[in-house]
Amino acid sequence: MTGFGSATETVDGCRFVIEARAVNGRYLKCHIRLPEEFQGLEQGLEEIVSSSLDRGTVTVTVRVSGSSLDSGAAVDPAVLDRYIEQLKPVSEKHDLSIQIADMLELPGVLVAQVDDDARSRVVEIMHRLLKQACDELDGMRCREGETLQQDLQGSLDEIRTALDFIRERSPVVVNLYEDRLRQRMESLMSSVGATVADEDLVREVAIFAERSDIAEEVIRLSGHLDHFQELMNSDTGEPLGRTLDFLSQEMLRETNTIGSKCLDSEVSRRTVLIKGAIDRLKEQVQNVR
Repeated sequence: MTGFGSATETVDGCRFVIEARAVNGRYLKCHIRLPEEFQGLEQGLEEIVSSSLDRGTVTVTVRVSGSSLDSGAAVDPAVLDRYIEQLKPVSEKHDLSIQIADMLELPGVLVAQVDDDARSRVVEIMHRLLKQACDELDGMRCREGETLQQDLQGSLDEIRTALDFIRERSPVVVNLYEDRLRQRMESLMSSVGATVADEDLVREVAIFAERSDIAEEVIRLSGHLDHFQELMNSDTGEPLGRTLDFLSQEMLRETNTIGSKCLDSEVSRRTVLIKGAIDRLKEQVQNVR
């Protein structure tokens, strides 16, 4: 599921802003974006994300503004020399002067320096703020999960209603076939002055009933629905997405078998409804961790 969380704190005139964004993903992937002077702190932040979240693509953005907790800056001579080397021919050609103050504003010329004590304080602040941001992100996911659960429940109820109809309809299908077969055979036999033998009719109806029997498929589909419902209502905190996805596939397989074995227009109409509801389930469980 998607989510967003942020946390802000100002320490000694230095403002820290941490944002955590998550989008759907089967596995946990973490991307950390840090200011240049704090490069190298990614590992600790990734560990906090992995301890708080277990699925999705998470992007953490850290912004720091204001003073830098007694940090200073030093000139990178190599970078400055390269700028001067490139600008000198241009300045001579157009009779321009190179101002050192302007040079210091060029990217990479000034390199921030943070002493060990300040760096330790920064690490502590970032870790605390990131934990807050992840908690807020997880809370947003939980609220989205409640809405998602309601949608899944609606699809399950639709499947159960259609399955109950199919369960009650299946014996009627055999009786209807027997009536149609008797009328057809009597019509054909009467043209030659013969009658329909009951044993012949019973044998044909028995063959049809065996071929179109969907009792096992209905029981298995009902069992998958119960299992899906049980997992959806569980509060163990364990990841359920893959299991629910597998159950959706099994439900679709049983529904296809029911549709192919029971050639009745009313049953076919319900199997189409069930397939549509299962497709919605399969789409939504991709958002379940």
